[in-house]
Amino acid sequence: MPDKKKPVSAYFSFIKVSHTFFSLPFALIGFTLGIKENGNNLVKLLLLVILSVLFARNAAMGFNRWADREIDKKNPRTALREMPREIILPRPAMIFVMINCLFFIITTYFLNHICFFLSPVALLVILGYSLTKRFTSFSHIFLGLSLSLAPIGAYLAVTAHFAILPILYSIIVIFWVAAFDILYALQDVEFDQTAHLHSIPERFGKVKALAISAILHLFAIALIIIAGFYGHFHMLYWIGTGVFSLILIYEHLIVKPNDLSRVNLAFATMNGTASVLFAVFVILDIVLH
Repeated sequence: MPDKKKPVSAYFSFIKVSHTFFSLPFALIGFTLGIKENGNNLVKLLLLVILSVLFARNAAMGFNRWADREIDKKNPRTALREMPREIILPRPAMIFVMINCLFFIITTYFLNHICFFLSPVALLVILGYSLTKRFTSFSHIFLGLSLSLAPIGAYLAVTAHFAILPILYSIIVIFWVAAFDILYALQDVEFDQTAHLHSIPERFGKVKALAISAILHLFAIALIIIAGFYGHFHMLYWIGTGVFSLILIYEHLIVKPNDLSRVNLAFATMNGTASVLFAVFVILDIVLH
């Protein structure tokens, strides 16, 4: 029997609203860089950028849950999600995805032409990620790519042109997200093997996967340092860089191949905290100088 959980709270859980902290802080960095260059209509642009991030994220998460509904039903870790339990059924889930896609495109129309014309490409990337684990072990990179659209997209929303610095932040997001998604995937190694799904841990084993994750995080930190010098940032930026780096290092100290009890702490809480704190320091550095 379907669970009688309230529909609104079910959809909040369905799309994992708390995970917005992975993409929104970097979107706000891109937005602030754009405002520094072109400071017109700040409130209107900020509202539209936030809405576009939320609509895109809702569509991506909803599609992910819809596409994986049969897989999630078989996986003990995900069997209690809304779709396996029939709290949310496939048809309304897809309607939810389509509505958010439509609202995303409409929102980009009110930003500028380049955002509007690129919106179908963005949707293709963020929705397409959900299918990648069926044919490649590097699905983590595709997840990083989908979230990496946030900083460059927010910058484009303000300026309507590309620039090196927001592109650097997009590449940082790719490495950062791919690394922590590998940590998250450690939980499903055995299931992925039996279900013929692909991931870095499934392909290389837990020990090597942890090493790959650490290397990707080091790349992210190195690029943050490069971006700091390229953007001529000041003390607040480097404090933010230090905080972000220490949190990432701590993640790898608490997740062990034979002890995954703190994977969710590393995946959600620590990465959400890292992104928010880093964004606060970077935005303050931009605004105050």
